[in-house]
Amino acid sequence: MSRIGKKPIDVPAGVDVKIDNSTVKVKGPLGELSREFSGPVQVKIQDKQVVLTSTEDTAFGKSYHGMARSLISNMIVGVTTGFFKELEIQGVGFKAALAGKKATFSLGYSRPIDYDLPDGIKMTIDQGTMLKISGVDNQKVGEVAAHVRSFFPVEPYKGKGIRYKNEHVRRKVGKTVA
Repeated sequence: MSRIGKKPIDVPAGVDVKIDNSTVKVKGPLGELSREFSGPVQVKIQDKQVVLTSTEDTAFGKSYHGMARSLISNMIVGVTTGFFKELEIQGVGFKAALAGKKATFSLGYSRPIDYDLPDGIKMTIDQGTMLKISGVDNQKVGEVAAHVRSFFPVEPYKGKGIRYKNEHVRRKVGKTVA
């Protein structure tokens, strides 16, 4: 049995958790999430807590038990407080702008990059170079942040590009004229 999976998940006030067959639905003040768990795990609600039990004692059963517990815990955190990722754009003339659900990035290419935000994701841009991506689904927030970062990954010589806030980029020394 997984050590993480053994821990019960407390359901805070204002959050409603429902279980239909193998689907867990979580509804809270920020939104609603649902996910299906069809693996070797049983989900039950007991005394304002979500309890998971594993039905297999294999390596896969143990790992799925812990993962399912973490996913349900993230669902509850997502509908109560939400998740966010912060990105920085560095480089001369590099900037971003937001118009409704469409973000436009000027990153030194011949044309700007237009990106339509998926449903459930909010983006705020401060000073054209500081991005904050937020939402209730942790996986979706991480995917959008990684996709935006892939438009211009940080290069090691001048440090230009899109990076996570407080990300350390190892710089390389350029060519020298002898």
